[in-house]
Amino acid sequence: MSPIALEKEDHVRDAEFNKVMHGKSAQSKGGMTALLQKDRAAQQAAVDEYFKHWDNKAAADETEETRKARRDEYATLTRHYYNLATDLYEYGWGQSFHFCRFAYNEPFRQAIARHEHYLAHMMNIREGMRVLDVGCGVGGPAREIVKFTGANVIGLNNNDYQIQRATHYAEKEGLSHKLKFTKGDFMQMSFPDNSFDAVYAIEATVHAPSLEGIYSEIFRVLKPGGVFGVYEWLMTDKYDNDNPHHREIRLGIEIGDGISNMEKVDVALKAMKAAGFELEHHEDLADREEEDYSPWYWPLSGQLKYITTLGDIPTILRMTKIGRSTVHKFVGALEWIGLAPQGTQKTADSLALAADCLVAGGKEKLFTPMYLMVGRKPDTA
Repeated sequence: MSPIALEKEDHVRDAEFNKVMHGKSAQSKGGMTALLQKDRAAQQAAVDEYFKHWDNKAAADETEETRKARRDEYATLTRHYYNLATDLYEYGWGQSFHFCRFAYNEPFRQAIARHEHYLAHMMNIREGMRVLDVGCGVGGPAREIVKFTGANVIGLNNNDYQIQRATHYAEKEGLSHKLKFTKGDFMQMSFPDNSFDAVYAIEATVHAPSLEGIYSEIFRVLKPGGVFGVYEWLMTDKYDNDNPHHREIRLGIEIGDGISNMEKVDVALKAMKAAGFELEHHEDLADREEEDYSPWYWPLSGQLKYITTLGDIPTILRMTKIGRSTVHKFVGALEWIGLAPQGTQKTADSLALAADCLVAGGKEKLFTPMYLMVGRKPDTA
């Protein structure tokens, strides 16, 4: 792989764009309410900037050059993806942008929280520790981990809108004294060496252009003896890049989820060791089928037989293929009459493509969103 060129950060530019595109929508209820408040011209600029990496580029025609172009613009690609997708995520999924395992009779929100608790447990995060959340989204996992452990968490994010929403939610829940959010590129963090007792990432470092690069930067900011835990999105050993069907699944996931360069499991394991971590635990939690009542991808698959609580019905119906189609038609109608900004339906369609490819990748065991790795920085580092 070619060397990664890190984008130069421009926080003033990003803040100005955020102010124009999102206005005061970060303080709104979220979801559709926030989505309808966007500036039309800024939304179109974000659509153009993001989809230039994907339009008219079929999986069969993909080359290393096209992948390198995405990697070289990883930060801009990710930032604009979440400018476009955050409100749709909150509407359809909630404030914790990740998958999880499901036990029998376990409500969706409880399963999501348990997945976050499990990572904190595996890392032994404790009260008073200084912890970094890399790629914190709108802060759902960070708020849960603060409440579960009593740790002091800093959330790092390169999207101003998500930082505003995360800060708003933390204030609303009375957690601002334990939880802060800061702007930054996780490939070139501004924190000094040896700053944190622990660092975690939940389905976020997949946006990095290089796993070794992001893991090395995390290693740098960890204190000696500190622990790093991650749920990583990876293609499994069954994935064959020379298989056109496999490539279509991978590319569909990447297009709809703002990913510049998804890797296989062996690349991630080598990256952890190359970064300097002593790997204490690693496994694909998606393989624990004998313990789980339903597969991780079932909310996207339309397998309504797995619904066990009445409270989950509205959420799950929004995520099924029929539910997504209905929402997309509704969004398209709003866009047509001018209530929703242009490009909203295109974004929703890309999320739908990703959902279908995530289900296919899960069923065929080509992909996992929850490869767990826990590594420790040696005391002598």
